[in-house]
Amino acid sequence: MDRARNILRNGAWLTRERIRLVAVALLIASSVGLLYLVVTAHGAIDRQGRPLGTDFSNVYAAGTYVNEGQPEAPFDPALQFARERAIFGEATQFYGWHYPPYFLFIASALARMPYGLALAVWQAVSLGLYLLTIRAILGSSFRGPRSGNPESITTEIERQAPKTSFRTLWLWIPALARDARSAGMTAASDPLWLLLALAFPAVLINIGHGQNGFLTAALLGGALVTLDRRPLVAGILIGLLAYKPQFGLMIPIALLAGGRWRSFAAAAATVAVFTLATTFAFGPQVWHAFLASTEFSRTVVLEQGNTGWHKIQSVFSWARMWGAPVPLAYAIQGAVTVALGAVLAWLWRSAAPYPLKAAALCLAAILATPYSLDYDMMVLAPAIAFFAADGFTRGFGPWEKTALAALWLVPLVARSVAQVSLIPLGVPAMLAMFVLIVRRAELDLTWPMAFRKEPSTMASGPGGPSRGHDIAAFKS
Repeated sequence: MDRARNILRNGAWLTRERIRLVAVALLIASSVGLLYLVVTAHGAIDRQGRPLGTDFSNVYAAGTYVNEGQPEAPFDPALQFARERAIFGEATQFYGWHYPPYFLFIASALARMPYGLALAVWQAVSLGLYLLTIRAILGSSFRGPRSGNPESITTEIERQAPKTSFRTLWLWIPALARDARSAGMTAASDPLWLLLALAFPAVLINIGHGQNGFLTAALLGGALVTLDRRPLVAGILIGLLAYKPQFGLMIPIALLAGGRWRSFAAAAATVAVFTLATTFAFGPQVWHAFLASTEFSRTVVLEQGNTGWHKIQSVFSWARMWGAPVPLAYAIQGAVTVALGAVLAWLWRSAAPYPLKAAALCLAAILATPYSLDYDMMVLAPAIAFFAADGFTRGFGPWEKTALAALWLVPLVARSVAQVSLIPLGVPAMLAMFVLIVRRAELDLTWPMAFRKEPSTMASGPGGPSRGHDIAAFKS
């Protein structure tokens, strides 16, 4: 037992060969499963009678209403269900529309295409944005916070780029994605990053459900990787996250605690402009329809758990799955959310390394909401990337490699294990990683040399390639 504990503690089991083997196996299995669904489908319906992309059917159905001049119709469950059955057949189950009116712009654009093409375009574009964001995070260099200047993320392209403008906004993430640090080897210069990003189990879940996790991860990760050098761009990306408002609880706390006033103002302005544009395009009645629909989303989907407690990855769902009444479940979720906010405010006010702040915000964003499903765990990808970038630069501490691997794997089993055994794995894994991030930040602030080492190139050793010596000697 002691030997197993030590192996998990120092992460020696996590060799490059094992990482590649697991990632390749998951990627092949995922690809085969998705290909089987497509080739055995009858038109847009899979062999189990569901629309391909399942949840994407509600986006497409809502878009058809918008294109017919009825943007408020998707917020009526009866009308939305009727349209889904009209498009996909009478046996289609109900896929509810729970998004704010902002998302109707995307739904309308996609519904102008045939369903299969719309699904393919949606997945390809949002997947591409996600990959570019992860590449940008891993390809960035992180300046230490103790130089007298605010901590920052810089890249060669950033140093040469002009100031923020609307003309450069949409080119920003692709520009970052082409960059690699000029000195030494980074994770982004190693093709293994692409394999891990594609094989991340939440990717399969997101593709299978035709969901928007790729876009959420790209917006949040893109905002964080551009926050210091391009605060207005970061604020605009944060403002666009208003289409998933449940993930915005922690972001204002971090921005205000960190003194990121320009980004905060840009985010607020973006939401205001977004709201005005939505009202102008769809009429004020769409907001009344949306607000009325939140009662159904809150009571039927969340509190009664008609979606399934095993699918919702939140503290609230965990409590409800174990029999807690609704008020107690809200109280537990509220306590966790308040604690997360307090810790996040301390962390973002501190001089801790920026990657730790960014990773903590990604985790806090999903943990703070009572409503997040397993495909929403795509926001763990930028958290993993930020933490890994810091670990590759300064070494990993006790338990950190194992926790990072567990966080990467947990979307694969979070739903199925909870369904069979009522044992949640997703929330405990995210909370454990959040605690490790805070602990690492505390050690860095208390003993500044604890995680200081010269970056080294990848070298082969008995356990596979490594990046110098990790902080295994630092006792917990």
